[in-house]
Amino acid sequence: MLILLDIDGVMVPTTSWKPTEILSDGFASFSPRAVNNLQSIICNTGAKLLLTTSHKSRYNNSEWEQIFKTRGIIASIHKLEDNNDNLNRREEIVRWYIMTNISESFVILDDDKSLNGLPEYIKNKTIVTSGTVGLTLEEAETAINILRKDELVKA
Repeated sequence: MLILLDIDGVMVPTTSWKPTEILSDGFASFSPRAVNNLQSIICNTGAKLLLTTSHKSRYNNSEWEQIFKTRGIIASIHKLEDNNDNLNRREEIVRWYIMTNISESFVILDDDKSLNGLPEYIKNKTIVTSGTVGLTLEEAETAINILRKDELVKA
Protein backbone atom coordinates (compact mmCIF):
# COMPACT_ATOMS: atom_id res chain seq x y z
CA MET A 1 0.00 0.00 0.00
CA LEU A 2 1.17 3.47 -0.84
CA ILE A 3 0.32 7.02 0.22
CA LEU A 4 1.24 9.67 -2.33
CA LEU A 5 1.86 12.57 0.03
CA ASP A 6 2.12 16.29 -0.44
CA ILE A 7 3.42 18.18 2.59
CA ASP A 8 2.34 21.84 2.29
CA GLY A 9 -1.38 22.02 2.95
CA VAL A 10 -1.54 18.41 4.17
CA MET A 11 1.06 18.09 6.93
CA VAL A 12 1.82 21.82 7.18
CA PRO A 13 -1.35 23.92 7.03
CA THR A 14 -0.66 27.21 5.29
CA THR A 15 -1.96 30.44 6.71
CA SER A 16 -1.03 33.99 5.80
CA TRP A 17 -1.45 35.27 9.37
CA LYS A 18 0.80 32.77 11.15
CA PRO A 19 4.39 32.03 10.11
CA THR A 20 5.39 28.40 9.76
CA GLU A 21 7.69 27.14 12.51
CA ILE A 22 10.97 25.78 11.16
CA LEU A 23 12.65 23.06 13.22
CA SER A 24 16.40 22.66 13.79
CA ASP A 25 16.69 20.39 10.72
CA GLY A 26 15.64 23.32 8.54
CA PHE A 27 12.22 21.96 7.61
CA ALA A 28 8.75 23.06 8.68
CA SER A 29 7.03 21.68 11.74
CA PHE A 30 4.05 19.43 10.99
CA SER A 31 0.59 19.95 12.46
CA PRO A 32 0.20 17.60 15.46
CA ARG A 33 -3.30 16.70 14.25
CA ALA A 34 -2.00 15.86 10.76
CA VAL A 35 0.81 13.77 12.29
CA ASN A 36 -1.70 11.73 14.32
CA ASN A 37 -3.94 11.27 11.30
CA LEU A 38 -1.15 10.21 8.95
CA GLN A 39 0.30 7.84 11.56
CA SER A 40 -3.17 6.32 11.93
CA ILE A 41 -3.30 5.59 8.19
CA ILE A 42 0.17 4.03 8.30
CA CYS A 43 -0.58 1.94 11.41
CA ASN A 44 -3.90 0.70 10.04
CA THR A 45 -2.65 -0.18 6.58
CA GLY A 46 1.14 -0.60 6.67
CA ALA A 47 1.35 1.88 3.79
CA LYS A 48 4.63 3.38 2.64
CA LEU A 49 4.97 7.05 1.74
CA LEU A 50 5.71 8.31 -1.75
CA LEU A 51 6.45 12.03 -1.55
CA THR A 52 4.90 14.15 -4.27
CA THR A 53 5.68 17.45 -2.57
CA SER A 54 7.60 20.15 -4.39
CA HIS A 55 10.18 19.78 -1.58
CA LYS A 56 10.93 16.15 -2.52
CA SER A 57 14.29 16.91 -4.14
CA ARG A 58 15.67 18.76 -1.13
CA TYR A 59 16.57 15.58 0.74
CA ASN A 60 17.32 11.92 0.00
CA ASN A 61 15.02 9.15 1.26
CA SER A 62 16.92 8.49 4.50
CA GLU A 63 16.99 12.23 5.30
CA TRP A 64 13.24 12.36 4.70
CA GLU A 65 12.76 9.38 7.01
CA GLN A 66 14.66 11.27 9.73
CA ILE A 67 12.61 14.45 9.15
CA PHE A 68 9.38 12.47 9.50
CA LYS A 69 10.72 10.54 12.52
CA THR A 70 11.60 13.83 14.25
CA ARG A 71 7.98 14.86 13.75
CA GLY A 72 6.57 11.60 15.13
CA ILE A 73 6.00 9.58 11.96
CA ILE A 74 7.75 6.28 11.40
CA ALA A 75 7.44 5.20 7.77
CA SER A 76 9.23 3.86 4.76
CA ILE A 77 9.66 6.89 2.52
CA HIS A 78 10.24 7.14 -1.20
CA LYS A 79 9.72 10.05 -3.57
CA LEU A 80 8.62 10.75 -7.10
CA GLU A 81 11.48 11.32 -9.49
CA ASP A 82 12.68 14.90 -9.82
CA ASN A 83 10.32 17.05 -11.85
CA ASN A 84 12.84 18.19 -14.46
CA ASP A 85 10.05 18.68 -17.02
CA ASN A 86 8.27 21.24 -14.79
CA LEU A 87 5.01 19.30 -14.86
CA ASN A 88 2.16 20.35 -12.61
CA ARG A 89 1.18 17.95 -9.82
CA ARG A 90 -1.65 16.39 -11.82
CA GLU A 91 0.68 15.69 -14.75
CA GLU A 92 3.38 14.31 -12.43
CA ILE A 93 0.94 11.85 -10.87
CA VAL A 94 -0.46 10.73 -14.23
CA ARG A 95 3.09 10.18 -15.52
CA TRP A 96 3.97 8.21 -12.36
CA TYR A 97 0.84 6.06 -12.77
CA ILE A 98 1.60 5.29 -16.42
CA MET A 99 5.34 4.73 -15.94
CA THR A 100 5.06 2.44 -12.89
CA ASN A 101 2.05 0.42 -14.01
CA ILE A 102 1.18 0.37 -10.29
CA SER A 103 -0.45 -2.80 -9.00
CA GLU A 104 -0.58 -2.03 -5.28
CA SER A 105 -3.27 -0.03 -3.50
CA PHE A 106 -2.64 3.69 -3.25
CA VAL A 107 -4.23 6.89 -2.06
CA ILE A 108 -3.26 10.48 -2.84
CA LEU A 109 -3.25 13.14 -0.09
CA ASP A 110 -2.80 16.64 -1.50
CA ASP A 111 -4.30 20.12 -1.28
CA ASP A 112 -3.80 20.85 -5.00
CA LYS A 113 -7.25 21.39 -6.50
CA SER A 114 -5.91 20.62 -10.00
CA LEU A 115 -6.05 16.97 -8.92
CA ASN A 116 -9.81 17.18 -9.37
CA GLY A 117 -8.92 16.98 -13.08
CA LEU A 118 -7.25 13.57 -12.74
CA PRO A 119 -8.65 10.68 -14.78
CA GLU A 120 -11.47 9.04 -12.82
CA TYR A 121 -9.51 5.83 -12.10
CA ILE A 122 -6.95 7.94 -10.21
CA LYS A 123 -9.25 10.69 -8.95
CA ASN A 124 -11.33 8.17 -6.97
CA LYS A 125 -8.19 7.47 -4.89
CA THR A 126 -7.52 11.16 -4.24
CA ILE A 127 -8.29 13.18 -1.12
CA VAL A 128 -7.94 16.92 -1.61
CA THR A 129 -7.38 18.53 1.78
CA SER A 130 -8.04 22.11 2.79
CA GLY A 131 -4.64 23.80 2.67
CA THR A 132 -5.39 25.91 5.73
CA VAL A 133 -6.55 22.91 7.80
CA GLY A 134 -4.36 19.99 6.75
CA LEU A 135 -5.13 16.28 7.04
CA THR A 136 -8.25 15.70 9.14
CA LEU A 137 -9.45 12.60 10.98
CA GLU A 138 -12.30 12.16 8.48
CA GLU A 139 -9.86 12.31 5.57
CA ALA A 140 -7.58 9.80 7.28
CA GLU A 141 -10.52 7.42 7.73
CA THR A 142 -11.43 7.85 4.05
CA ALA A 143 -7.82 7.10 3.07
CA ILE A 144 -7.84 3.92 5.17
CA ASN A 145 -11.11 2.84 3.52
CA ILE A 146 -9.72 3.48 0.02
CA LEU A 147 -6.61 1.43 0.74
CA ARG A 148 -8.52 -1.43 2.37
CA LYS A 149 -11.18 -1.50 -0.34
CA ASP A 150 -8.53 -1.85 -3.03
CA GLU A 151 -6.90 -4.70 -1.11
CA LEU A 152 -10.23 -6.52 -0.78
CA VAL A 153 -10.89 -6.18 -4.50
CA LYS A 154 -7.44 -7.66 -5.28
CA ALA A 155 -7.84 -10.56 -2.84
